[in-house]
Amino acid sequence: MALFGTDGVRGLANRDLTAELALDLAVAAAHILGEVGAFSGHRPKAIVGQDSRASGEFLEAAVVAGLASAGVDVYRVGVLPTPAIAHLVAESGADLGVMLSASHNPMPDNGIKFFAKGGGKLDDALEAQIESRLKEPWVRPIGLDVGRVVNDESAAQRYIFHLLKSLSSGLNGLHVVVDCANGASSEVAPETYQRAGARVTAISASPNGWNINDGCGSTHMENLIARVKAEGADLGIAHDGDADRCLAVDHLGNVVDGDFIMAILAHHWKVPTVVGTVMSNLGFVKAMESQGIKVEKTAVGDRYVLENMLANNHVLGGEQSGHIIMREHSQTGDGLLTALHLMQVMASTGKSLHELSGIMKRFPQILVNVKDVDKSQLTTSHAISEIISQSEKSLGDNGRVLVRASGTEALVRVMVEAESQARAEEIANKIAEIVRSELKQ
Repeated sequence: MALFGTDGVRGLANRDLTAELALDLAVAAAHILGEVGAFSGHRPKAIVGQDSRASGEFLEAAVVAGLASAGVDVYRVGVLPTPAIAHLVAESGADLGVMLSASHNPMPDNGIKFFAKGGGKLDDALEAQIESRLKEPWVRPIGLDVGRVVNDESAAQRYIFHLLKSLSSGLNGLHVVVDCANGASSEVAPETYQRAGARVTAISASPNGWNINDGCGSTHMENLIARVKAEGADLGIAHDGDADRCLAVDHLGNVVDGDFIMAILAHHWKVPTVVGTVMSNLGFVKAMESQGIKVEKTAVGDRYVLENMLANNHVLGGEQSGHIIMREHSQTGDGLLTALHLMQVMASTGKSLHELSGIMKRFPQILVNVKDVDKSQLTTSHAISEIISQSEKSLGDNGRVLVRASGTEALVRVMVEAESQARAEEIANKIAEIVRSELKQ
């Protein structure tokens, strides 16, 4: 079974993802990236950061040890968002970056994400090479050739400066409630929005190592919705544990997901094409078509969105989950950057988020996660293929079906969109029942 999923290596910290594995992955990554020319004959440099999970402390120590033992100078930047690591790699000319995070997953999980020179995520081929080189014999550097470890105290401020520099106008007059998920954005998000001119109320911004994503953040919007209403704020922003996502809430408490955010930005920027994924809502596609904007779809994962954007010179893309890539400013999904530019549209147009969201009508979408099944057999089941085909025919042009194995969790996702909630639920539950029956372990 492959170690790398849709977004790095993830698992239960200290059981699936151990210190030993983290060290070995760091060493293998140093070797592979060196062989493909990332180091170019000079002393290699890496940026290493983490989210606020307690397990990140020992995993970061293992990664730092692995890199330094392979002759890489390591700059430790502490608790920062994943997109901050990507930016710092590019800004500093580092040869690679490592982020310890399991994003929106529960606290007991953790993960390792690698970034190549320039700040982009590794492609599938490089990840496969790293995995194939685990525990191989190697000649260890000694003396002056071992890596050094430096604590980079200025990293957070350099990231904030990068974010603020991307804006063409301030956010004066806006009151935003930001839910930091007790994660990596807990310090930098409130400071960034305040320095951009907004009045900021921060919630779930007191990480203690155990409370990341615990009933808060982009996967638990209830607290944010209630606080926006109670404060009479203009909007709410929800980040996940590593802040590469941004979901929003309008002043009435309606959730504004990544599709709405992309639609607002695409319309405001007048882009010819926006890149989504197979999970993009049908309402988003129809809204963009009505504006004369083409939608291209990729597999789920912001790195696949970026690959399309780079190949076709597109400037905007992202996912319904809130991973939005603005290629002019970043090579990966950045929740803080997304929030800033969404608020800038509000401030510059004088329109509420509720008004701006009227650009699209969301088709009811039901997502059923079928757990405890053998997802490796998904594509070989005739019964599953048949029920999907039947469902697609019955929906026609007014809905769609997507059944896929999760890239980060042990489950199969059944997604159905239809013109009515009841119809979407009926079809999704019928498909999920067949998937559960066919793939039971």
